Amino acid sequence: MNDTSAFSRVTRTSQALYGPRKLLICGFTPEGQTLLDDVVATSTIRDLPLTYAATSDLEISLADILSRPEHTGRGEASRMPPAIIMAGITENELHLLMSSYRSAGLPNPLWATLTPTSEAWTLRQLLKELTAEKEALSKQPSGKKS
Repeated sequence: MNDTSAFSRVTRTSQALYGPRKLLICGFTPEGQTLLDDVVATSTIRDLPLTYAATSDLEISLADILSRPEHTGRGEASRMPPAIIMAGITENELHLLMSSYRSAGLPNPLWATLTPTSEAWTLRQLLKELTAEKEALSKQPSGKKS
């Protein structure tokens, strides 16, 4: 597990994040997927492919899942924590997406950006890491989150 002090803030630039331009969506019901589609559409982010992970994808690497065609897994329910893994979008788009998501009043998912290290991980490994990080952050006193 990583020490949460290793987090780095994403700034607000037009610099693209690592990986192919895509969102990997996990743990949303088909209805939740539709709501997320609406969030992406209202965020005004153009040409952002979405791929949806199924429970059967837990032992597959992020790189392999992200290489699938857009809309793969759409409409399939999955039994995993809700998570949104972002790749290849700009830092500005990341902030826009997160702001649009919060404005929609949807439950807070686990958020992640793809990294050269995490792309080799299985989806299960990433979700486990994100869950542990979220728990560690929730135990920090207010104002101490990095």
